[in-house]
Order: sequence, then C-alpha cells, then structure tokens
Amino acid sequence: MMMMKPQLQKPPFSSARSSPLLPLKPGSSAILSSPSFVNILPARGHTKHYSSKKYNRIRASSEVKAATATTTGLDQKDTAVTVKAVVTVQETAANILSTLSLTAPLDTLTDFAGKTFLLELVSAQLDPKTGLEKETIKGYAHKVNQKETIVTYESVLTIPAGFGDIGAVQVENEHHTEAYIKSIEITGFPNGTSVSVPCNSWTHSKYDNKQKRIFFTNKSYLPSETPSGIKRLREEELQLLRGNGEGERKASERIYDYDTYNDLGDPDSKDELARPVLGGKDHPYPRRCRTGRPRTKKDPLSEERSSSVYVPRDEAFAELKQLTFSAKTLKSVLHALLPQLEITLVDPELGFPYFTAIDSLFNEGVTLPKPKASGFFQSIIPRLVKAISDGQDDLLLFETPEILDRDKFSWFKDEEFSRQTLAGLNPYSIELVTEWPLKSKLDPEIYGPAESLITTELVEKEIRGFMTVNEAIKGMKLFILDYHDLLMPYVNKVREVEGTTLYGSRTLFFLTENGTLRPVAIELTRPPIGDKPQWKDVFTPTWDATGCWLWRLAKAHVCAHDTGYHQLVIHWLRTHCCTEPYIIAANRQLSAMHPIYRLLHPHFRYTMEINALARESLINAGGIIETCFSPAKYSIELSSVAYDQLWRFDMEALPADLIRRGMAVEDPTAEHGLKLTIEDYPFANDGLILWDAIKEWVGDYVNHYYPDPTLVESDNELQAWWTEVRTEGHADKKDEPWWPVLKTPEDLIHTLTTIIWVTAGHHAAVNFGQYMYAGYFPNRPTIARSNMPTEDPNDDLFKIFLKKPEAALLRCFPSQIQATKVMAVLDVLSNHSPDEEYIGGNVESSWAENPVIMAAFERFNGNLKKLEGIIDERNTNMKLKNRVGAGVVPYELLKPFSESGVTGKGVPNSISI
Repeated sequence: MMMMKPQLQKPPFSSARSSPLLPLKPGSSAILSSPSFVNILPARGHTKHYSSKKYNRIRASSEVKAATATTTGLDQKDTAVTVKAVVTVQETAANILSTLSLTAPLDTLTDFAGKTFLLELVSAQLDPKTGLEKETIKGYAHKVNQKETIVTYESVLTIPAGFGDIGAVQVENEHHTEAYIKSIEITGFPNGTSVSVPCNSWTHSKYDNKQKRIFFTNKSYLPSETPSGIKRLREEELQLLRGNGEGERKASERIYDYDTYNDLGDPDSKDELARPVLGGKDHPYPRRCRTGRPRTKKDPLSEERSSSVYVPRDEAFAELKQLTFSAKTLKSVLHALLPQLEITLVDPELGFPYFTAIDSLFNEGVTLPKPKASGFFQSIIPRLVKAISDGQDDLLLFETPEILDRDKFSWFKDEEFSRQTLAGLNPYSIELVTEWPLKSKLDPEIYGPAESLITTELVEKEIRGFMTVNEAIKGMKLFILDYHDLLMPYVNKVREVEGTTLYGSRTLFFLTENGTLRPVAIELTRPPIGDKPQWKDVFTPTWDATGCWLWRLAKAHVCAHDTGYHQLVIHWLRTHCCTEPYIIAANRQLSAMHPIYRLLHPHFRYTMEINALARESLINAGGIIETCFSPAKYSIELSSVAYDQLWRFDMEALPADLIRRGMAVEDPTAEHGLKLTIEDYPFANDGLILWDAIKEWVGDYVNHYYPDPTLVESDNELQAWWTEVRTEGHADKKDEPWWPVLKTPEDLIHTLTTIIWVTAGHHAAVNFGQYMYAGYFPNRPTIARSNMPTEDPNDDLFKIFLKKPEAALLRCFPSQIQATKVMAVLDVLSNHSPDEEYIGGNVESSWAENPVIMAAFERFNGNLKKLEGIIDERNTNMKLKNRVGAGVVPYELLKPFSESGVTGKGVPNSISI
C-alpha cells in the first residue's frame, strides 16, 4: 500500500508566548495556529480515515457565488503558495454540555495552544518521479471567531511548488468530543480562486477513533476519472463505510449495512408483543440498517429493543439546532404527551358520546396533568399544548383542520368522499374497472364464494339507466377502491383482537358527465368463521332513514380501510421503507465525490433517522399504528403482504403507476405523453408537471457527466450500487424480471427520476395533508371498532342502531384515546420544520462550481416556480370541480415551496418526517 507522508514545515517564529488567536500577516508561511513548541510535527504514515457523506448543501446565498469561482487549487510549478484554510463548525447542544465534562479543561488548553483541528492537504496527483502519493501539507487550525452557533477556525499553510491540485483534506479532531464541521474553504491562490470542501458531517475525536476523516473537494468525478492521488482514498473510504458486518454498532459510527425488520416485536417483555421477522421467504420486505443489537432470549430470530436505535452518525438529526424541529417534536409527542393522555383518558374503550364532544377538541381541549418540568409542553409543542391561566394544568387544544374550517359537514357528503380519492390524502388507490363481473382471486374453499354482490342489475339501477355496465366499462366510467383480496385473509385474525373489526371491501364509483365521481355501491365481506358461512352485503346511497345510516356506517368502514392502507402501504412502505435500501447502498457503493451520489444525497436527508424513530415508537408492537389502526397487531405484517404482491420498482414512477391503475393511457400526442382517464385528477395533473421537471433536471445532470453512453455501464460504483439495491436492499425481489438494467443514460435518468419522485413528490402528496384531512377523524377514521348492524341483525346492537344510529356511528369510530393520540401525531407529521429543504430550492456546492450543472439547476428551479403559478391558477378555475368549489380544500399538496408549519403544501427534497 502506498503511504502518504505529511510534509514538514519549519516554524517561522519561536516565541512560546505567541497567541494562537492573533493571525499572522498575509503571505507568512507559518502554520498559523501553532506556537513553536507544537509547530514541528513528526512525519506519519497515512492511516485509514472517514469521509464526508452528509449534507453537502449550501443555500442560494453568497456561499453559492463563492462556490462558482472555486477550483481544486493551482498546479503551480515554480513557486510555493501560502493559503488560508477556514474551517466552519456548527456548535451543538452536545458541544455546550461538553464544557461541563472532565475533559473540558484539556480541550481548553488545546484551543489555547491553537491545536483544535489538524488539517492535511492531499494532492490530487501522484508524484511523477516516484509514482507514489505526494507528501501531505499539514497544519493546525485555531479558533478565530464565533457568531452565535457558528465557529470558525483558521490555518495558514504553505503549498510547495509542484504540489498540484488539492484533491482532499484530512482532518483530525484534537478535542475529546465530536464536532460538526460544515465546510473547509481554502483561499489565497494567485489567480484568486479557492477550493471548497463541503463537509456537513460529524467528525469524531481522535481519542475515540484514531482514523482521520477525509473530505473531498466539491469537484465530482466518475470512478474512471478519479485523480490518481486520491484513488486509494476513494476506495478505502467506501470500505470503511461498509464495515465488516460484525458487532453492535455504536452511536458515533458511520457504518452502513443491512438487516431484516427483526426489531419490531418485544417477546422478552410480553409474549403477546412477539412479532414475525419481516424480510425473508415467509414475509418478504425491504431491508433496514443493521444495528447489531443482541438477540432476544425468547426468540433467537428477533433483535432486542433499545431506548435509541442506531443510525450512522451523519444520518442522525437529534442534536443540531433548527434541524431537530419536527423530529424532536415528534419524540416529545410520543414519549411525553401520549403517556399524559393515557393518564387523563383512563378507559381505552371510551368513545365520544356526541359529535359535539369531538368538536370540543378544537374549542375546549383536553386538560392534562402538568408535567414536572413547568412549561415543557409549551416550549416543545406550543401548537398543541397551551398553558391554563391558573398554572395548575396544561391544555391539549387542537387547531381546527382546514377541511372542518371550510365546511363542517363535508366529511358527511358523498361528493367529498368521492373527491378525496382524486385530491385527498390517498390518491394512489383509485383504479379503473377493466373486468366484469367483479370477482375475487382468493380460494373459495377458504374464503367463500368469489363472485361479488355488486351486480350488473344493481349498478345499472344506481346509474339510473344512463348507460349499461358494458358501455360504462368500455367508456372507462367505472372506478373502484378494492381492498377485498388484500384484507380478507386477515379479517378473522383481526376480529380476535379486542376493540376492532375488519371486512374485505370494494367501493364502486361512476364518472359523471361533469368529471366528478359518484359512489355507486360498497360491498363488505366477512369470510366463513367457525360454523358461520361467508357474510357479505352491498350498501348504496338510499332515500330511506335506515338505508342512509347503513350507507354512512359502510363509508366509515371503507374510510378506515383506506386510511390504514394509505398509512401502511402508500406512505410507510412505498416511501419510507423502500427508500432506505437506496440510501444504504449509495453510502456503501458510491463515493462522496461521485456525481450521482451528490445528485441523490439531498433526497436522502434524515430518512434513516425518521425510519428508526418509526421502528422505535410508531410501527413497533404495541405502538401507535397497532393500537389505533384497524389491522391492529397485523398492521405491519399486512404491509409485507402488499410488498410481496404489489410492489415493483418499475411501477413506482408516476406515469407507470397511473397506467397500471388504468388512470392514464400512453398517448405520444398528449402533454406528458399520457392521457388521463379522469381529466380533472388534481394529484395526477400537478404530479405529472413535477415529474417532468424532475426528469428534465436529472436528464441534464446525467447527460453532462455521461456524455458517452458506454460510461454508464462501465461505471463500477454505479453498477455496484444498483446491484446492491436489488440483491441486498430488496433481496426478496432480487430475481424479478422487471428491475431496470443500467446500460444507457436513459436507463439511469428514469431510475434516478423515479427515486427522486418517491422521496419528494410521492411522499409530500401523502404526508403533508394528514392533519388537514385526518385531523378531524370522522373524515378519515383510523379504525372501525364495531361490525355492521346487519351482519347479525338479531343482537342488541341492531336494536340500538335503529333507536339511535348516531350512537352506532360514534361507537364505530376510534375511541377518545385513539383519536387524540393519532391527531397529535398527525399534527406533527404534517408540519414543515423551519429548516425544511424544498425540491429545487437549495444548491449543492458541487453543483454551483459547475456552470453547466448550475444552469440546469436554475432551469429546474424556474420550472418549479412555474408549477406554483399553474397550481394557483388551477385552484381558481371553477370548471375543475375536483379541486375548486364551495367549502372545498384547494389542492396544493404538490406546490413545491412552503413556509414552516402545517400548511398543506410544499414538497421537501426528502422523507424527513
């Protein structure tokens, strides 16, 4: 192995009294930060080191202007050059607390001596005489300034003649605590250029890990184009990030590896909290990041749970000020607020006695016992919890959701029920009916007769002779929400869980002349159970009192099914869960200097951390999802079934998804190359413009770095990344024939566009409207707690239903504790943090330094601003009845930019909440 030796520099002065805080005059060849007794450093062989892989971003500000003028240095041949390296560090809560530690005095001495960070400049070229790596230029950086939480350190280094371009900077943190380094800027080259080194990464203390960190400059290279002087560093860095697959991971580590979802259950705590491992032949599932925790005592296949879940250090957001808003708030809700709710609402089965009691959540609130720390809730979740004037208790007071604010009775209306399949929280499930009669594919020996009771006669009666069923199907007028075959195998299992129930369901809609959907029928089915045969019934909008209330109850069940499917499959599985393998593989196989890594990196921000938090408190055994959603303890297992039966990477692209569901057909003459089956489909209308904008930006980017099509197939890092996504991250589907093959730039463009769409557009469309649409839970109940009265009309429930149908509906809805828990969580999940990074809003420094990429990004940003204007215009067009109307919530979920808070708009780069 070639060794990289630091080049020694003699000190220009010898006074031990020289202050490390006084800068030397420009042009001095001294190592600025050091007095003489620390200035001469022994030569060392190169050691292994870490690299920056996180948050290589800068905002559109003066930083961008500086970055556009950067180079990788000056290949000076005859003269030495004295340069200044400025290290920018973000001070964090941990750094402040470390001032109270036992090692704090030692770190103070280190700072006084001007030895906070040891920097080594690495040449991008090998020595032409020896063919070996050139000696590094080494010097200490000392603190020169602090403005609020931003601290700057400087070092003056002399680069000898013939050193060549700077390819990387090695950093050793001399403190006893880690530091978050934002960037290193090297200035002072004769031609006025500078070298930008984006870091945005935690740098460990040398006392915790002897390996130095390595940060590459912001110039991107394909593997075949890597400068000779940093080739070895590029390869070794990736090896370090892969780890060896052994041992339990520590919070300070940066190792990316795979494991199954074997940590959702807690069998050592209670037998009833045991859960199957997701991932493998029995329960196919994507992989998550390996933590290496010990196995449970009762189940050797399951991993022990812990109070915090490992994610690679740069994936964590918990300690950065401003970057913690949404995550810290969510943790506060999960770990502090919800236990207080359980104390207040003692009876977990207690429902709401009247609809006015639901309204009181928004105008009177729920009184909570005040926590020991006074003002705790007001400081963390002021939107949710208010202080009561007498100071005795806190008040959980929900903001009025927009859907309730605009039309208090919209949730009750059939037209809104239908409209939300196209412009609501889950626009991904509605599909065209292409086969008739409707028929189950499940085994009739187990689940009963396969034929649906939604017959031709019933449908033609409901559409009042407007056309025949055959004409409706030929004219693409019938649509369906079909949760029959997915839910039926779980109906009897779920019914064994106290406090919930389940049916298989089908909901049929008819497309009217004005482009809106009208519900035609709902079919609810229960498979045979014990000695009882299959039960099924069809409910339709009717004009008699009993039929009307049965229809409302049937809609409540369907809404619970749709809400569960939305949360478990459309949201969790298809965005959060399926994206994690892309992130792990990218960090293991794509160098930080790879242009594709730098393209994808903003779209991976915080996803692993939020997924770890979900495993800790949301999707775990006994967590929010299991206790508040209809499938109960089978909820996440159900998402595994959906992954097995339905998930395909090639169908995650928006156009392919629309075509698969029959919501669009290919048409080269139409805008976007597609003709929508329902012209006024707000999610698709806006989504396709966003898709095209992303694809154009990705196309410009990829074509710049891969001018020769053969470069895609010969890019060993790129091919290793995509192979690992398929064979490791999605190992249970590795042999499927539909996986794209990366042979051409077009293949790569489509694959990257799909990933970026999922992390940005798809996630925004199904996440940030959660409180707006589900904050008033009768609109989207998460659970149906009671059976339909007609399933067993001889019991007392049917008599109660006839006497007081409103009470039957309230009994079907979530309990008080379920509703308030979910509302509190959805409020946080719908919130944009103040530091949110929106798609097309922030320029990466590696893009800014390249004029071609910068121009492409500006076009991308311009296209997104045009989309904002198009959406505004559409939301004033009264002809678009699925997005405009009296009391209708305008469709803005795919509007690219937003202010912070619960806004119902804004498309962040990544799945960060």
